[in-house]
Amino acid sequence: MEFQVPISIRPLANPIGYQHKILLIGSCFTEHIGDSLEELKFSVLQNPNGILFDPHSVCKSLNSYIQQKQYSEEDFFQLNEVWHSWNYHSRYSHTNLREAVRIVNESQQRAHEFLKTADWIIITLGSSFSYRLTSSSESSKVSHIGGDLERAGVANCHRAPAQWFHKHLMTIDEVVSGLDDSLQRLFQFNPKLNIIFTVSPVRHIRDGVVDNNRSKARLIESVHHLVSKWEKSYYFPAYELVIDVLRDYRFYDADLVHPNYMGTEFVLEKFAESCIEDKSLKVMEEVKSIVTARKHRAFQPETNAHRQFLKTQLEKAKELKQRHPFLDLSEEINYFNS
Repeated sequence: MEFQVPISIRPLANPIGYQHKILLIGSCFTEHIGDSLEELKFSVLQNPNGILFDPHSVCKSLNSYIQQKQYSEEDFFQLNEVWHSWNYHSRYSHTNLREAVRIVNESQQRAHEFLKTADWIIITLGSSFSYRLTSSSESSKVSHIGGDLERAGVANCHRAPAQWFHKHLMTIDEVVSGLDDSLQRLFQFNPKLNIIFTVSPVRHIRDGVVDNNRSKARLIESVHHLVSKWEKSYYFPAYELVIDVLRDYRFYDADLVHPNYMGTEFVLEKFAESCIEDKSLKVMEEVKSIVTARKHRAFQPETNAHRQFLKTQLEKAKELKQRHPFLDLSEEINYFNS
């Protein structure tokens, strides 16, 4: 008896390996994938702008990396004593304007350099809803060096009053047009790039169940159009794995919106099976063993048994590093060596 709807995921013809550099950009689910790959010692750069939900923000960010855009003080605004960029997540904000500019520009430069030699971009889209600044007098009261606010989509609202924004449900044509233009720029900038699209399984319930489904449907239709058009672009069904295969609230956190550890691990296992090459899968298992040992907390660290455990793991880590010099196991080796 089947207790899950079967799903067939076509493996990548030329899958991801440890020799590849991977840029991840998009919604919070992007960081589930990115954190897992980073922990397993893949070469990863994730969300240089912070979490991005809508296609407009994703395209704008990718284009800025290609252009090597640098921000000036005029691009920032102050709200509640903190300087922000409408294009960046609040984690890049700062109470000091010059420091905020420096942090953002360092991230921009790092993304530009990484993208030059990247092999893969994983784009996770979360919502078709884009928030646009209005021309209302209230939004104009914000302290802004340049004097004029950009009347375009913002990547992050920074807890500004709701009346400062107009909520726009992007059409399929808008989504396709924006992403299509970005893909063309990306392939011209770095011809060896490969793209994996995913749609986040995190439901945006604040939009309402009906509008959330409209939003996700537009993303899915747009992405499949692009994958059909562009070679070296692929779709990984993270959304379908959670919504259609798992289909059970026991795989969600208490908010009934975000997949929990079991749900996320299920998706990551399917991602590894279909998107990672076989020889790298074997290395991943060895790395995971070392990383898990690194997280081990001994109740009696002064015992001979624990010292022997550290010695054994140190030897394993050094031997693994010797066989695979590209792995950065310095943190683990330093820990076991202590």
